[in-house]
Amino acid sequence: MADWSQLHPELLDFIAKKLQIYTDYVRFRAVCHNWRASVPKMPHRLPTQLPWLMLPQSQPHHTHRPFFNLSLNKFHFLHLPEASHRRRRRGSSHGWLLIVDEAPEIFLLNPLTRSKVHLPPLCTFPNVVRFNFADVGREYVLRTASGDVFTQSLKEMRDSFIKKTILSSSPSNGSDFVALVILNQTGDLAFCRKSDDSWTCLEGAQSYSEDVIYRRGLFYAVNKFGSIAVCDVSGSSPRVSIIEMPEQFGGDLQYLAESGEELLLVTRYLDLTYDFELDQTNMIYRTTRFQVCRLDWKSPNWEVVRSLDDRALFLGGNLSLSLSSVDFPGCKGNCIYYTDDYSEDNYDDSHGGEQDLGIFNLEDGSIEPLPCSNFRVRWPPPLWITPNPC
Repeated sequence: MADWSQLHPELLDFIAKKLQIYTDYVRFRAVCHNWRASVPKMPHRLPTQLPWLMLPQSQPHHTHRPFFNLSLNKFHFLHLPEASHRRRRRGSSHGWLLIVDEAPEIFLLNPLTRSKVHLPPLCTFPNVVRFNFADVGREYVLRTASGDVFTQSLKEMRDSFIKKTILSSSPSNGSDFVALVILNQTGDLAFCRKSDDSWTCLEGAQSYSEDVIYRRGLFYAVNKFGSIAVCDVSGSSPRVSIIEMPEQFGGDLQYLAESGEELLLVTRYLDLTYDFELDQTNMIYRTTRFQVCRLDWKSPNWEVVRSLDDRALFLGGNLSLSLSSVDFPGCKGNCIYYTDDYSEDNYDDSHGGEQDLGIFNLEDGSIEPLPCSNFRVRWPPPLWITPNPC
């Protein structure tokens, strides 16, 4: 009988390079000492992985974060003191989280490797006039586009200044990248390159703040009505051009996603209900449906898509993602996996920790809960993140 533990290292390395799923790679190395010693601890390159759902700590002082793996239908608990409850996540992109602290600090964090990449601090945004720790409760002075000046505290800036972050590529292995953020108060888009010491606002892209993706060397940003700002930040002077589209009406949130060769616009529709209690009224938001359109570049116009075929979309505070369900067990095609990225009020314990998460079936319009729905979700809302061990 053959002794599988004695396979030649060259053959084991050849097999390991054929593995496409990170958990398969981990299991491969776990077979025996010889297999583990023959391949690196982390794979050199993997295709985009099925996202894990990052959930909040069960207790504020805990340093481990639960991540739900759809393929395995199980939780992974990762030691992440860097993402403590005193810090805020402002998006995930290419397997990295953007973390904002009460101090001006901003950094990218890879949950699998715990690698960190520091970005220019909050006080370096162009609309921040002054920052001073000594001005307690009004440490930041900001200026609006109209010239009005107002103050914000450390906590207010941490909690509400940045809405979402998109990276042009993974910062792994010291590679060049551009980080682009959507700002909450103004709807501005601001970016920094790897070596920058401050942030730059994109002139002409204000209000294109619903969602952003990076595609073929350019950032694409969408506004409330479906028009697109194309942002080129590759040169010394950023350039913005607008693709005017027939206005889209009726939706509440817009997302952009690249699916194969197509650029998709996904519109999310919400319903508002009221929960009346003795001393207060709580507003609870619920997703009712989605509409998917593809961009006809010739018109240009958004054309309704009736089916995603085997594709699945992952939407929320993450970089919007399209994957083939055929490649990943536990993933359903023609479905949209969504999280709540619009109403932190839904996670107020005063009305039982309501949550707006689910799987929308584009064929029949049905919504089913995520497999981890029995996990009691407290603040902050869950977030999709693609595991990136490279």
